[in-house]
Amino acid sequence: MSGRASRRKGHDYERAVARTLRTVFGDGVRRGLQSRSGEETADVEVPVFWIECKRGRRTNVMGALAQAAAACPPDRRPLAVCKDDHRPDVVAMHLSDFVELLREWWAGRQR
Repeated sequence: MSGRASRRKGHDYERAVARTLRTVFGDGVRRGLQSRSGEETADVEVPVFWIECKRGRRTNVMGALAQAAAACPPDRRPLAVCKDDHRPDVVAMHLSDFVELLREWWAGRQR
């Protein structure tokens, strides 16, 4: 696959992830556009999470999570959303962030 086709595949995937997450977070979700100033932005802008998306023949989930964690500001949690060709999408996050998310979810269910 050419570089241009690969970039388009990635951008199309970021748009698809943004559409999916709009069903949860509403219209404020959008694809993060990389600025020419070199300032880091998430691939998909949502509250709470810093999302890095990867789409390809064989994605590097741990690499995507490391990339998200490296750029993630302190008020967000890094999250990798990856999809290998002909496979279902997967989400990866650090266990400590997942446990915190579960605690909040479980506390809400107990009310």
